[in-house]
Amino acid sequence: MSSIQQTSSQVASPGIATTDVSSKKAAENPQDRFLKLLVTQMKNQDPLKPLDNAEVTSQLAQISTVTGIDKLNTTLQLLNSDIEDSLSVEATNMIGRGAFVPGNAIELKQGSASIGIELEQPVDQLTVTIKDSSGVVVRNLDPKAYPAGVSAISWDGKTDSGSVAADGDYSFEVNAQQGGNNVKVTALSFGLVKSVSTAEGDTLLDMGKLGLVNLSDIKQVF
Repeated sequence: MSSIQQTSSQVASPGIATTDVSSKKAAENPQDRFLKLLVTQMKNQDPLKPLDNAEVTSQLAQISTVTGIDKLNTTLQLLNSDIEDSLSVEATNMIGRGAFVPGNAIELKQGSASIGIELEQPVDQLTVTIKDSSGVVVRNLDPKAYPAGVSAISWDGKTDSGSVAADGDYSFEVNAQQGGNNVKVTALSFGLVKSVSTAEGDTLLDMGKLGLVNLSDIKQVF
């Protein structure tokens, strides 16, 4: 194709020419742009006040640093994406399994229920108070000693009077002490993982009545 034909082709397709130029500019990396500016600066420098070698070296070092940071950011983004994909795959294996998450809800089903606690240190006394939906206390579990970490506590569904509580939704409170001093304790609710989804980079688990929880909130899986 002759140069005239090439020119005609470009004129006939201005969108293609514009796209090519835009793509070329987008592909041009910061290091290339810096070098072009540096060469232009050196060409137009004052002969009586030429650029100092130390200044040029400093500028080269700066662009090398910027380029290195850009590459590092790109690498970190790729690693973060890989980690998110890995977590999503791992989370799907939890579907249908039970797990403890922070919360104070408890569901009594067929006369049985499980709750959990998380302690930063061992305690010599921990009490659990279970309430119905109206806030009325139905059972106080006997105080016991518990080690640090996550522990499961079962409720047989009986009230303090010895009768059997009706199946349904309840809440509970925990209080822990060591040597007469209060110790921080985190209440954990038990639920089944129904499905897994992702939103804004977070892996979310649908745990029915407990709602959506982050994968990082899972304390123990059964």
